[in-house]
Amino acid sequence: MGNPDTPDDAKRDWAVTVEDGIAKSNEPVSSAVADPAATTRRHEPHEPPRETLPEKLYEARKSIHNKRIDGPFRRFKWFVMLVTLGIYYVTPWLRWERGPYAPDQAVLVDLANRRFYMFGIEIWPHEFYFVAGLLIMAGIGLFVITSAVGRAWCGYACPQTVWTDLFQHIDRFVDGDRNARIRLENAPWTWGKVFRRGFKWSIYLAIGFVTGGAWILYFADAPTLFRDFFALEAAPVAYATVAILTLTTVTLGGFMREQVCIYMCPWPRIQTAMMDEKSLMVTYKDWRGEPRGSVKKAAKNPGQFGDCIDCTQCVQVCPTGIDIREGPQIGCITCALCIDACDKVMKDIGRPRGLIDYATLEDCEREAAGEAPKPAWRYLLRPRTMVYFTIWAGIGAALLFALGVRTHTEMTVAPDRNPPFMLMSDGSIRNSFTLKIRNMESRPRDMEIALEGLEGGVMWTDAIGRDEAAATQTVTVAADQVRTIRAYVMAPHDAKSQDFAFTVTSLDEQRESDHVETRFDAPETP
Repeated sequence: MGNPDTPDDAKRDWAVTVEDGIAKSNEPVSSAVADPAATTRRHEPHEPPRETLPEKLYEARKSIHNKRIDGPFRRFKWFVMLVTLGIYYVTPWLRWERGPYAPDQAVLVDLANRRFYMFGIEIWPHEFYFVAGLLIMAGIGLFVITSAVGRAWCGYACPQTVWTDLFQHIDRFVDGDRNARIRLENAPWTWGKVFRRGFKWSIYLAIGFVTGGAWILYFADAPTLFRDFFALEAAPVAYATVAILTLTTVTLGGFMREQVCIYMCPWPRIQTAMMDEKSLMVTYKDWRGEPRGSVKKAAKNPGQFGDCIDCTQCVQVCPTGIDIREGPQIGCITCALCIDACDKVMKDIGRPRGLIDYATLEDCEREAAGEAPKPAWRYLLRPRTMVYFTIWAGIGAALLFALGVRTHTEMTVAPDRNPPFMLMSDGSIRNSFTLKIRNMESRPRDMEIALEGLEGGVMWTDAIGRDEAAATQTVTVAADQVRTIRAYVMAPHDAKSQDFAFTVTSLDEQRESDHVETRFDAPETP
């Protein structure tokens, strides 16, 4: 064995042993071994030999310059990008009239008052199950889409895809199409290249800044926060949030791009469990395209070449830089731009479209055997997809039902436990309770509190003296507020420990009510 201090052995991994020309190690195989050409085995006998050693454990990113293409799938991506970005940037500025006591922003996450407003819906903290239900629906919606059309969510509507697509259009606007961008990247750094890079990255920063700025507008009144932000009067957290989102948007959408989809996102690994031979996915029909050959070769040798002319247009338009002809792979986001490119080439050379197309593995086997494929709708309406959709629709229906029957008047009751009761000078028995009355309307309302099931019982509060004690009391609860009331309930001297209830009723046209059972404590009689 050599000396690690000598120049020849400087790169050797000394955790690896070499016996009879075979490198062995219990650690992950490294390229820093004595003989990179040697067969490498780990010490465990069940591990297969590795004939060639990896040069690196991680490969640096290679810039991908995808080519401009036009077609139905590209136009659909344009449509989805415009709709999703429009919704994201415009929504905080939409107004929704809720009266003088509630904010008029259509969609608002009011953290200060712990409210979530979405048009005509107002969600309180104790109703977070609505938000949880929406998140579950979003997850199951991904199951529906994946089981039907593969990673179509990744290809069209995923935020990473949408912003990456936007940045790629900025690249074309500033640097030109694919060939011009490749030439510029390989060119030496000149003042012209510095200017182009600076101009493009400035646009990146502007998009990232607007993205972060739009995000914070969901958490406060948009016009007010917008004015305060540029007047340097906003809260520090607003500036920190914008800075972080600007950085992440520029980094992920401008520089990492396909690496997020391939390495960072867990969804490509998860979605394979929801796909089977009946799932539609972007597929290269190799039985039709192979062997590849140019148009001239095919003309000279009829019947010897397939339809693929090896023009690589499918590779050049791919936003992740994969070759779909190598089969399904984790880098394919099912954006179908390769279908647009291939169909255009097939049209130009007079061959039928669909060499690259949405297809299922089942249909591929059928087509390869010369049979006609099934209609796509039959795969979309198959039992597995319908089960996912039924679950998704069922959760949505349950949320709508809960939203429709919920009351805007609620009450909680907490009895004092120390002491559980007090004996008054006239022999009567008093219990104390803390009532919290919730008015979920955007207007003040009078509420009537009543005792039920406590014979001879009366009550008063901190604001209503004992001389006005009665079985019912009326209080006013402010709009969108919870009022805490200290209630004192008194029963005759012969009252026994028993269950009773508080009832609260809104004194308006809605007449909403809530009923809470509790217990009245009294001394035990001998």
